[in-house]
Amino acid sequence: MKPLVLGIDLGTSSVKVIAVDQQGSIVTSSSEPISISQPQNGYSEQNPDEWVQATKQAIQTLTNQLNNSQYQIEGMSFSGQMHGLVLLDKDNHPIRPAILWNDTRNTEQCNEIKAQFGDKLLGNPILEGFTLPKLLWVKAHEPQHFEKAETFILPKDYVRYALTAKVQMEKSDASGTLLYNSESEAWDKETSTYYEIKHLLPELVNSTDVVGEVTETVAQELNLPTSTKVIAGGADNACGALGAGIIGEGDAMCSIGTSGVVLVCQKDYSDFQNNIHYFKHVTPDISYAMGVTLAAGFSLDWYKRNFYAEQSFEDITKDAESSSPGANGLVFTPYLMGERTPHGDAKIRGSFIGISGKQTRVDFSRAVIEGITYSLYESLDYIRQFYPAIHTITSIGGGAKSDFWLQLQADVFNLEVKKLKHEEGPSMGAAILAAYGVGWFDSLKDCVETFIQYDMTFKPNTQKHETYERYFKVYQDVYQNTKQMTADLLSIQQNHGGYTDDK
Repeated sequence: MKPLVLGIDLGTSSVKVIAVDQQGSIVTSSSEPISISQPQNGYSEQNPDEWVQATKQAIQTLTNQLNNSQYQIEGMSFSGQMHGLVLLDKDNHPIRPAILWNDTRNTEQCNEIKAQFGDKLLGNPILEGFTLPKLLWVKAHEPQHFEKAETFILPKDYVRYALTAKVQMEKSDASGTLLYNSESEAWDKETSTYYEIKHLLPELVNSTDVVGEVTETVAQELNLPTSTKVIAGGADNACGALGAGIIGEGDAMCSIGTSGVVLVCQKDYSDFQNNIHYFKHVTPDISYAMGVTLAAGFSLDWYKRNFYAEQSFEDITKDAESSSPGANGLVFTPYLMGERTPHGDAKIRGSFIGISGKQTRVDFSRAVIEGITYSLYESLDYIRQFYPAIHTITSIGGGAKSDFWLQLQADVFNLEVKKLKHEEGPSMGAAILAAYGVGWFDSLKDCVETFIQYDMTFKPNTQKHETYERYFKVYQDVYQNTKQMTADLLSIQQNHGGYTDDK
């Protein structure tokens, strides 16, 4: 029997499972959609048990495809959306829907944390996306739920619990809670004591730890061997980096999914400002600095739904390519869901600046793609002040599916941009953790060298970069000049609603 491992990626909109052999080839894969609930403006929730059912269905589909074949699954590991609050009762049942990473209801709690600890806590900015403010929101607004809580975990950790019956939180994910101390690699005693939540903190495990095996019930249900090992896994950005071979100091990655991420690995802590995040990697002794665009791919998806509904994303990039750098004098800011880096502003909203009668739809298409890229460049430009020796960046996600967009990234970033030969993102990172966990390789580095291959490198055009730099300066000015206006518009919408003619 040929051995396989499973890489399971719990995203915001779907769960994806890949089966990988010892050469890093994907034998088969499966995915299942996940629904999102937005009961109020700024709210974003999911049912944790839907994650479990979707994951089980995806695994079952995959094992059915492998049934009576020459393969045997030896282990599995997980990647998961970060920050989401899953509160469990004494029986380890979810008390309420999970509050997701893109939920912005807890601005008041963020302000309370800042009043006590300043603008940063444990090396990270204090933002609505992190887990501690979500926990404090429940404590303030849903005390009946908070009182029932025995512990809290994060999304992929709940799925892992459902397969192993063990409640634990993995460290790369824990570092995004505002409760984890990266120096001691443990829960921070001062913070948890101050907020009287020490009793809610679960056991911590390393990303590469074998935390157990699937339960007999799960093994029977999903047609898995009872000996299937379960490896802890990692946060989606850390697994995405691992799946792109980004594991050494100075390695850099750009990822464009629903949100967008620029990530640079480092060994020593730097006192970043401007809402740059600092998290533990899945690899030993490595952390990473990260900037986040909340609505990267989401902005392009919004644009397609409204202006290219009957066409493909390829049609958008083809049109964008027919425009010129700078989109014929048009600048887009992708603040559809607020913005995290560098502004940390839940109220800012997007803009098109420079609209005139000379522009056409192709210019708007290019402006959207350029605006998303400018937002990522803003994070990269700041991180490079600490790591000026970065010369290449590996691009994954939606932005890596278009050679046009990859070249645009190279020109805007003024860096060589590398494209993976086979790009599977966080699910491949999870598979690498599983492969290492079951003992296929002596190190994650050895596994990466076997599993990861690069396809093309896009070199920057100096002249185009200079053009983009001028537009980028305008892009940066837009925030300061629109933040009060968009906050006022949001206030009007929330307090007075829209006008309706009832005649």
